[in-house]
Amino acid sequence: MFADELKTLRRLGSRHVRPAPMNFASMLASRLTIWKGLGLLTKTESPIVVILMCMEPAFYRGDLFFLVNPPDTRYQTGDITMYKIPGWDTPIVYRVLETHDVVKPINGVREKVPRPENQLLLTKGDNNYLDDVELYQGLDWLERKHIVGKVRGFLPYVGYVTIALNDFPQLKYALLGGLGLLALVQRE
Repeated sequence: MFADELKTLRRLGSRHVRPAPMNFASMLASRLTIWKGLGLLTKTESPIVVILMCMEPAFYRGDLFFLVNPPDTRYQTGDITMYKIPGWDTPIVYRVLETHDVVKPINGVREKVPRPENQLLLTKGDNNYLDDVELYQGLDWLERKHIVGKVRGFLPYVGYVTIALNDFPQLKYALLGGLGLLALVQRE
């Protein structure tokens, strides 16, 4: 199956094979740079894939979300937010059901306009019957520090690749091995 490629590699010698690992590393680095660049551009960790079905029918498993998190913007009822609860590894994407403002006096003077960082949120999945207070692990409201971002856009079903790679580790290793093999046998 790979007999012709192996003959070609032997004929070309090590001068042809040496740049291949650098090409492979360059390819991986460029993908990571694009991924992290999206995170910097949107001021969030990275685009997020839906893994649970609590937001159906608005979003489905495998949809890829693009988030923004401007620190000076207030969240409104109906916004779709992603948050992380301390102690949980998985971020949760739910809709804001209710907002509450905490007005803190600064130097004894009460603020006239509540600041966005003092906003509290209550969320609920579209496919759930009750709000998410049970998920907050003892908190009554989500604080702004728990919010990762607000959904600004999504691509349907694109995230199934990520889900498949996480659910089937053998597929991930086969894909990486195939990319490595391609990097070795490509002719540039």
